[in-house]
Amino acid sequence: MFRFAVRRVLLAVLTLFAISVVTFSLFFLGPADPASTMCGSKLCDPVTHARIEHDLGMDQPAINQYASYMRGVFVGRTIGSGDTAIDCPAPCLGVSFRTREPVTQILARAFPVTLSIVTGAFVVYLIVGIGLGMLSAIRRGTVLDRVSVGFSLSFASMQIYFLGLLLTYFLVWQTGLLPRPQYVSPAESVGRWAMGMLLPWITLGLINSAVYARLARAQMLETLSEDYIRTARAKGLPIRRVYFRHAFRAAVTPLVTIAGLDLGTQLGGVVITESTFTLQGAGRTAVLAIFQQNLPIIMATVLLAAIIIVLMNVVVDMLYAVIDPRVRLS
Repeated sequence: MFRFAVRRVLLAVLTLFAISVVTFSLFFLGPADPASTMCGSKLCDPVTHARIEHDLGMDQPAINQYASYMRGVFVGRTIGSGDTAIDCPAPCLGVSFRTREPVTQILARAFPVTLSIVTGAFVVYLIVGIGLGMLSAIRRGTVLDRVSVGFSLSFASMQIYFLGLLLTYFLVWQTGLLPRPQYVSPAESVGRWAMGMLLPWITLGLINSAVYARLARAQMLETLSEDYIRTARAKGLPIRRVYFRHAFRAAVTPLVTIAGLDLGTQLGGVVITESTFTLQGAGRTAVLAIFQQNLPIIMATVLLAAIIIVLMNVVVDMLYAVIDPRVRLS
């Protein structure tokens, strides 16, 4: 198990290194001109343009620019010189072209919002989706199965902005059952944080749970038709033990991969959910940076999303090894 974990971690480190090189090349060595963007005007005079290029280190060789950027990630750096110098502590991912604020401070405000939305919705769609799909497969052909299939078809065809606005209208404005969605730090009040996030959790959770219900049902039906399940039944094992110890464990393995990748992708920014409920998370921050051509923020969000997805792949591999010991030996 230890050697398996070490191999996966080393592969993840190499992957992240390659992603950092490619991302840096696209944003700072590509056709775009960060100095002109930061200058803020097409009529920027050559002296100011040259000074900004020097502050950004763009007058240095590409390898030096990349080394300076990566050094800032681990130990921090000072961007600019003289009166315009900005101290960027580690992990330094650059400074905003617009506000001259370290990108890490901007993401530190936005990422907790995204994390709150995603983790709550993740719990909802795992419990509702996988639970409903497994029960539907066990009770195949019953009313529960038909309800599950109808639930999957209905919510899988919906869009977040439609369901979110619909639930907001009925649950917030018409009935007052839920408060208006807002982000409150859990450090201030866990209750207000949960109530403010409840509607985004329900919306994102229901739409994703529809997909998981269909996947879980199909996987469970396939597992129940396997020879070893029929053998377990023929031996007279209790039906609950057959379902939950043998069938469920085998059926849930492929769902672990999907859940891990979905979680990693959503942590990179659930733009539509954040926009629907006017929550300033990492997704909306990235979209705003795109419109403003604020390259350091765009690059930082891309790197953050890549790091999360790679780490979630490592976690999924570890969970695979726990669920199925044969994976460790492959």
